[in-house]
Amino acid sequence: MDTSLILTSLRDNLLTPIPMCFALGIFCKLIHGGIKIPKEFYYAISIYLLMSIGIIGGHELAHEYHDHGVSTIWKPALATLVLGCITPIVAYSVLRYVGRLSIADSAGIAAHYGSTSAVTYIVANDYVNNMGYKPDAYVPTLVTILECPGIAIALVIGAIGLGMEKQAKASESGGTMAADEESGGSIWEALHEVITGQSLMLMVGLLVIGFISTLVMPEKKFEVFKEFFYSKNQIFRGALCIFLLEMGLVTGERLKDLLKVGPFLVAFGILVPLVHGFLGAFLGHLAGMNLGGCTILAAIVSSASYIAAPPAVRLTLPQANPTLSMTAALGITFPFNIAIGIPIYFWMAKSLGAQ
Repeated sequence: MDTSLILTSLRDNLLTPIPMCFALGIFCKLIHGGIKIPKEFYYAISIYLLMSIGIIGGHELAHEYHDHGVSTIWKPALATLVLGCITPIVAYSVLRYVGRLSIADSAGIAAHYGSTSAVTYIVANDYVNNMGYKPDAYVPTLVTILECPGIAIALVIGAIGLGMEKQAKASESGGTMAADEESGGSIWEALHEVITGQSLMLMVGLLVIGFISTLVMPEKKFEVFKEFFYSKNQIFRGALCIFLLEMGLVTGERLKDLLKVGPFLVAFGILVPLVHGFLGAFLGHLAGMNLGGCTILAAIVSSASYIAAPPAVRLTLPQANPTLSMTAALGITFPFNIAIGIPIYFWMAKSLGAQ
């Protein structure tokens, strides 16, 4: 293991404004500091960042499509879809059979880890660009592909598991149990909420807009939008610093919950993302992605959703304890990835031969 590469990557990642703003938010909350960001401003920045992912992703995807058609994206897209199916199953199996959590809690947490964090994607993208490794142009498309399948699979596993558990209890008590028709309806309702939710609608909608606009507009006219949504000036990165400061404040509030969840969930929130990250880097490399793209794919696969997944889990698996899933996703995995995980995924991708 090239520890010098990891240490250098950690230094280059940690000692930059974006993760340091996140750390400031946590520190402020721990000492009961007075930093507060107005909710409306935070929501506006969230919308801006999600729109940026979509429209610039669509812009780059249009150039990729114009130059190479679908020949360069179908393998990474397929690999991402496979990862979206594998990760919730891995997470559920570890939680249920190693951690001995309930079916509802295991499926609820697995739904969070089957989806992705858009903020982790943004930080990973910024990291590889700062390292001088421009990622593949279609990577934002992979973020949207990864958003839904994991949540759906985890919800189905949970619903089936709870149904079988109820049937077993009914058989033991000598009673009969009618088929639970509401279960399927609640799953579809939850998936509808995920698909029509703010994050996915903004990313997919703006990706389509960016794709179509790039194909029909002259490059000079689109340059104005590119400058606003993503450029090397202060707008995008400044907004990201403010957003990460708020995320640090939110994470700081969750740190006290670590005492309640126990050492198993802490270990899960670190080790399982590393496994997912390795799978992402490995399949990304097999699909022909470059070093920057493999790193980002590993980072988003290893991340956990704290925006799209919670309402879906609440609808379908109301028995699941939200403290466990949110503490694992936001209090353990998110800060681990932002501070340490991304440089490790970079090292993994490089060790696998990605260039």
